[in-house]
Amino acid sequence: MLPDTDELAEVLLDLAVPHEDINDLVRMRRRVTDDPELRQILEASVGQLVGAVGRLGGEVDLPELDWASGPLQRCFPAYVFVAALPYTRAYHRERGVPADISRRTLADLGRNMAAHRRRYGRAGVEAPRWLIRHFCGELYQLGRLQFERRRLGQRTGAALAAAGLGVQPGALCLTLHIPDFLGPLTPAACDRSLTLARDFFARHYPQERFGFATCHSWLLDPQLKEYLDADSNILRFQERFRIARQDTEPADTESVRFVFGDPDLPVAQLPRRTSVERAIGDHLRAGGHWYIGHGWFPLPEE
Repeated sequence: MLPDTDELAEVLLDLAVPHEDINDLVRMRRRVTDDPELRQILEASVGQLVGAVGRLGGEVDLPELDWASGPLQRCFPAYVFVAALPYTRAYHRERGVPADISRRTLADLGRNMAAHRRRYGRAGVEAPRWLIRHFCGELYQLGRLQFERRRLGQRTGAALAAAGLGVQPGALCLTLHIPDFLGPLTPAACDRSLTLARDFFARHYPQERFGFATCHSWLLDPQLKEYLDADSNILRFQERFRIARQDTEPADTESVRFVFGDPDLPVAQLPRRTSVERAIGDHLRAGGHWYIGHGWFPLPEE
């Protein structure tokens, strides 16, 4: 189920896995393939993942690896995704997804491992459940943004229905995500991504109609207006959305995670190098909190 040693290194490079992690992943491959228990867990995990490829909103519950803490436990999800890779690529080809979009989408595995190394200084997969969306064909990287095929949730759908938009919970939508390590979130880059998304989904998912884009992020917290210049990229991004609702439970660790790379950093020690860093840290040090905003905007017709 896993590529041989020589091929594995090349596959990991294609998935943008950090160079300093590749030797360890290649070395540990034999432990996965030679140990009956690990091989069984790998096969079960890949079966779960492959069974959901192409299914919108399919639940995937990857088995937990009950193994001694260490590099193999931290990196085991990478082997699951590598083993599932041929099935994901076959699904992309079936849909006519261009090879470059497929490659950039699945390279989020490497981005995820880079985030883990930034936070802990060692190899590992930071958020395996997040990557299920990529390998099941639900999420695509199109320019600066990622777009996930979703259905409106109960609360957001109810808010849009109350606004008289003629939609209900469960209606199709595209959910926007902002990947790390990809430069500034400029208005021009967002415009280009939205144009790419309109053409991409019309061509490769013609049976699905996406009338709305949604986003669920601390980037939509209106308190950011108190700290950032009106022409900042974040506030320009906010302006695209109509806010359906805002969480009442604080999500301070979300902003710290995405701005500083580690949600557990002490608030008192957060750097103040950029306007966003100063905004996040100063607000928390003053006793404030950050909240997830849930926004939407209509997607233009072709």
